[in-house]
Amino acid sequence: MSLFRTLFRACILLTLLPFGAAWGQECTGRFVNPLTDVCWECLFPISIGALGIGAAAGAPDTPNPPSPLCYCGTPIPRIGLAVGMWEPARLIDVSRAPYCFSNLGGLSIDPGVGAARGRTGSSSGDGSSGSLWHVHYYNYPLLSWIGALLDLGCMQTGGLDIAWVSELDPTWNDEELSFLLHPEAVLFTGVLAQAACAADCVAATAGLPLDGLFWCAGCQGGMYPLTGAVSAHVGGVQASLLAAERMVYRLHRLGLALGTSGQEALCGPVPMPIIKKTQYRWQMSQPVPATAPLLGCNPTGRSSVLWESLRELPVSGENFGYLLWRKKNCCVL
Repeated sequence: MSLFRTLFRACILLTLLPFGAAWGQECTGRFVNPLTDVCWECLFPISIGALGIGAAAGAPDTPNPPSPLCYCGTPIPRIGLAVGMWEPARLIDVSRAPYCFSNLGGLSIDPGVGAARGRTGSSSGDGSSGSLWHVHYYNYPLLSWIGALLDLGCMQTGGLDIAWVSELDPTWNDEELSFLLHPEAVLFTGVLAQAACAADCVAATAGLPLDGLFWCAGCQGGMYPLTGAVSAHVGGVQASLLAAERMVYRLHRLGLALGTSGQEALCGPVPMPIIKKTQYRWQMSQPVPATAPLLGCNPTGRSSVLWESLRELPVSGENFGYLLWRKKNCCVL
């Protein structure tokens, strides 16, 4: 019922909130249809211990605990089964238009708080092409809404919740302010550090990204600076995906995103200030959902050239949405 309440509230917002004329013209999108817009094969493999059941084509699994038995709880631990699976847990908007919620049906609002206007493919003085994006991050516990696998007892529950809005973050589109929060950026924006990202691009495209190169977003570029400004804009899909990946990395750095995969997370989410890139899979939800496993179960940093064809549309498809799949290892007691 929480999903229906959220949709109802969104409809009320559409009629009551003031719209910014210029913003509304550029804001496009639609609500995600769980039946037709979700690549349900990305749920697999489901594992018990090291034994995997099922598979999604082109989407390798992360390592699972070797033993099917686990124990959690204090002072007397309880024995359970070590289960692993992928869950659709987050939704992300990436838009040029401020306050454009493409995954909420293209909802555009004017809260009275100004934000920099995004741009795509603008040229800088050195002839390079850059872009500027706004990003919104939703809690989206889809499995609990539809009742799938709820008996496992360790899936995320709750309702649709907008957890982060970049327009309200003064450091998102200001590199100097961002540097004050993340001074380590000076170590990872140099030529040598960025050159290492080529190896991450190859690894992510062939299988899984290299977690050791945490400052790299594979073929999309570098995670730093942690802003919505993409200096090397190759295409709308590549640039918007990089902005979304930076947002998730940023939330890990701030302690707002947690680790849910691996032996250490069996008894519950754990702090993960440095992102484990292999924990996530990316599926486009807007403007054209990628519902086939070879197109929709993309590890962080995989080349978008493999699946981005016909997924950036003039006018009606220049705002993007992504469904974020998260690996979950848990001890079912």
